[in-house]
Amino acid sequence: MEKGSAGSAGLVTSTENVFPPVLITMARVAIVGATGNVGSFAAHPISEIPYVDEILLVGRPGRESLLEGLRRDFNDSYAARGTNCRLSWSTDLADVAGAEVVVHTAGAARNDRQDRMDLGVANARIVAGAAEQIGEHAPKAKLFMVTNPVDVMTSVALRCSGMRPNQVFGLGTHLDSMRLKSLIAQAFQVHVSEVHTRIIGEHGPSMVPLWSATTVGGIRINRLPSFADLPVERMVENVRASGQTIIRYKGSTVYGPGEAIATLVRTVLGDENRILTVSAYIRSEVHDIGDLCIGVPARINRQGVTPIPIRLDPEEVAAFRVSVEKIRAHTALVFEQLAWE
Repeated sequence: MEKGSAGSAGLVTSTENVFPPVLITMARVAIVGATGNVGSFAAHPISEIPYVDEILLVGRPGRESLLEGLRRDFNDSYAARGTNCRLSWSTDLADVAGAEVVVHTAGAARNDRQDRMDLGVANARIVAGAAEQIGEHAPKAKLFMVTNPVDVMTSVALRCSGMRPNQVFGLGTHLDSMRLKSLIAQAFQVHVSEVHTRIIGEHGPSMVPLWSATTVGGIRINRLPSFADLPVERMVENVRASGQTIIRYKGSTVYGPGEAIATLVRTVLGDENRILTVSAYIRSEVHDIGDLCIGVPARINRQGVTPIPIRLDPEEVAAFRVSVEKIRAHTALVFEQLAWE
């Protein structure tokens, strides 16, 4: 007799090679910097994640009234939506204890005349102190950095928290990759789900688009005749300038980063094993270039992030090296400044 069992519809289901079901437990998520634009909005899409049953909003002392106002406003929105998610706030980082994911958005915001790197030293002071406390009070958490310059801040958080490399990651070039994905979809007049692309390297001017890893409808983009007419340089420049342009028009980027944050939190808590491009600590995964945190493809699940070994076209390797050395130099300068203080 063949292995398997027949259901009521007469279907035969094999009992071989069946993966055991993954038990997804409910989780507590903390948002550090919850009174800022990105931090406060992120609580909204994060509350829609089915694995989240509690959100802790963390702000600095003196922001108690705003935190309480946020709590009440979010509770009203959750009630209207029918979301069963507990919401609390604190000005004490010790209260992140028990959180499975800690999202760090706290830091100085840039204006439209600043590069993200201009925020390096000032935000490193904030991140260093917070990461140390998070590592002490929530040592098993995944620490998710959003504060800019995010690649440098991910390195600061990794060193100061005392956590393992797989536990600490940054938003990196995930949103940049989504921005390029959207532009490609518009150019080819297809649904965004038909486009797969990645940007690696710095979340900033030296970012590297991987055209060699870009497909439309499963077909490598350079095998489509219309690719020859695609204004690739203008598209990439659009992505590079996107954040600065939004800041110039409306003062800050909020909704794009907020939704991107929620996507990554869901990927972690859902144990999804998706490969997304985030800032992570690499050793030799990309042509033996490494020993820093920078945007790379990584497998993301409930254990954290694991960079994926990849091989690039020669011009992409050269561009990635330039990006790596830029981030390495800025990271060294920030750590040198922190050591002096």
